[in-house]
Amino acid sequence: MVAKALEQHTYLPEDRAAEVLSFLDAHEAARGAKPSPRYLLAGADEHDSIEIPAGIHAILRQVVAAMEAGKAVTIAPQNQLLTTQQAADILGVSRPTVVKLIDERILPADTPGKRRRMIKLDDLLEYRAKRREDQYRAILETAVDYDEPDEDPAVMTERLRRVRAEVAAERTQDHI
Repeated sequence: MVAKALEQHTYLPEDRAAEVLSFLDAHEAARGAKPSPRYLLAGADEHDSIEIPAGIHAILRQVVAAMEAGKAVTIAPQNQLLTTQQAADILGVSRPTVVKLIDERILPADTPGKRRRMIKLDDLLEYRAKRREDQYRAILETAVDYDEPDEDPAVMTERLRRVRAEVAAERTQDHI
């Protein structure tokens, strides 16, 4: 049973998800948004129940809300230490790209053997957040206001090229 719980699985929307979501909404409306420490999972017998911690309650709420919206939900347990392939899957890049990031010391990793590299999940998530932040910053820096009616398109294009070159130069300096 434990092995099965650690496998990835996709759950399709349930018919009764609306009923569960309605109960959770009513309970939170009556008692506030913070969940009560007394959420219980009930079994078949009268006194067969277990208290659900707040973190599990939040997960349940997110899963049920997604199902109510007609979306499938995938549960994919992750280890604290990830292989380069697992890291690549999370980042949406190839495994060789992750290896390159490790070799360039951009992404920290432990190498317990000659070839096997292990990446801490926290380090990977921190790298992913920084990469997204850099991407958003680059988008904002390269944005050009096209509402200027008097601006010559050739001048605007040249200004955009100059800004892109500056951003590329910054990235090169960051990797050195």
